[in-house]
Amino acid sequence: MGKATGFLEYERKEDRSETCERRIRHFQEFHIPSDESERRAQAARCKDCGVPFCQINVTIGGMAAGCPLGNLIPEWNDFIYRGNDRQALARLRKTNNFPEFTSRVCPALCEASCTGHLHGTPVTNRENERYLAEYGFEHGLMGPEPPAVRSGKKIAVIGSGPAGLAAADQLNRRGHSVTVFERADRPGGLLMYGIPNMKLDKSVVTRRTELMQAEGVEFRTGTEIAAPEAAAALLAEYDAVILACGAAKPRDIAVPGREAAGIHFAVDYLRANTRHLLEPKSRLDAEYNAKGKRVLIIGGGDTGNDCVGTAVRQGAKKVTQLEMLPCPPAERAPDNPWPEWPKILKTDYGQQEAIFLYGKDPRIWQTTIKAYLTDAKGKLTGVEAVKLVPVKDEKTGRFRMEEVPGSEYEIRCDMVLIAAGFLGAEEKITEAFGIARSARGTVAVRTPAGHQTENPKVFAAGDCRRGQSLVVWAIHEGREAAREADAYLMGYSGLR
Repeated sequence: MGKATGFLEYERKEDRSETCERRIRHFQEFHIPSDESERRAQAARCKDCGVPFCQINVTIGGMAAGCPLGNLIPEWNDFIYRGNDRQALARLRKTNNFPEFTSRVCPALCEASCTGHLHGTPVTNRENERYLAEYGFEHGLMGPEPPAVRSGKKIAVIGSGPAGLAAADQLNRRGHSVTVFERADRPGGLLMYGIPNMKLDKSVVTRRTELMQAEGVEFRTGTEIAAPEAAAALLAEYDAVILACGAAKPRDIAVPGREAAGIHFAVDYLRANTRHLLEPKSRLDAEYNAKGKRVLIIGGGDTGNDCVGTAVRQGAKKVTQLEMLPCPPAERAPDNPWPEWPKILKTDYGQQEAIFLYGKDPRIWQTTIKAYLTDAKGKLTGVEAVKLVPVKDEKTGRFRMEEVPGSEYEIRCDMVLIAAGFLGAEEKITEAFGIARSARGTVAVRTPAGHQTENPKVFAAGDCRRGQSLVVWAIHEGREAAREADAYLMGYSGLR
């Protein structure tokens, strides 16, 4: 806990952000960290609540509640309040390998479950976490710590996203020799090419991967393990293999006119823009440049919002975002009580910027498309949209979205970005290793909560096993897979 009466004395105060007018002019991070005294005041708001739901990873009402990593949040908030940042950082690092990532991109499940949120406002855990992470780097507390003794075991990790990095970090700490294979030109996976710079500057990712290299982790970029021969070679050379290759198969909206020019998957669009920013001398391909275009984004969630923010910064003439589901309520519904995740309307940074620039919320709810419209040359000119309505299935009790007859209408656009989620791991990965896939398209594992596949030497972690999820869940997955792989190799595991 922090100060016994802190939650009564201090109001929740979040870090300031640059105004929309300023931040849409660049692709840099735009949150302005509070000073040390403010962080101590915010940490003081953590109270002795008896049952700290913030740090427990449980499922309530079918949804996750609390921190998936089990971060010891009341403990490090107490240390921050008392001015012992070094000990606070040590507590944080016990459960979180990469607080500099989660404190920037996590939706803060812990804050949603904070007891203060029951009748007031939660503690600023995410911002307190970022303060600790940056304190550690600034004061030399996050320097290289290579293991003193090596086990003689070799482990290959396929994919360098948050799950792969977490698994590699844990196993390297244990003394195993870890090699991470990444098909892109830079390590980081979705941290590097899937999350825009304004949410996670790429220097933050590079800082971490360079630290891991200094600790003994080897990164082999530009290397794709997607053929049976390559997989067989890895299985012969390494004592264990961890698949952390993500859910890289995007869900398509394959309606008539899909072949038209100007239709892209969101992940390709975001990757192209990030690559251009990393290599300023390179030219951004015109098909991925939204400047002067009317952009339509199909799908909500973080990826859809990131597309909104990116298109705004590129100079889009107009941005529209289609959401299939009904607009959530502004406040919790009676059937969505604390400490469940609040299913309420969230207007994220990209939507805020679109409202500022275009004068209205870019989202259109309960809508999907029936066709892409083109001109005589096959160039995209718009889409045929249709309204949807929720209908309850009498057998299952669940709701499904059905089209409203006669509600079709046209939306004019020059670019469509499909942000409809992902369907699981790419088939070529599982086929190369001879591993079965689940009904959801993910890598099949022996037990529902486990990470070992039908091949005892092969483990799976992150989105390729769990399905599309959050960075914090990917780190959790990587840690769990590392623990199982370590126990497989050594007969037991001291990893948490």
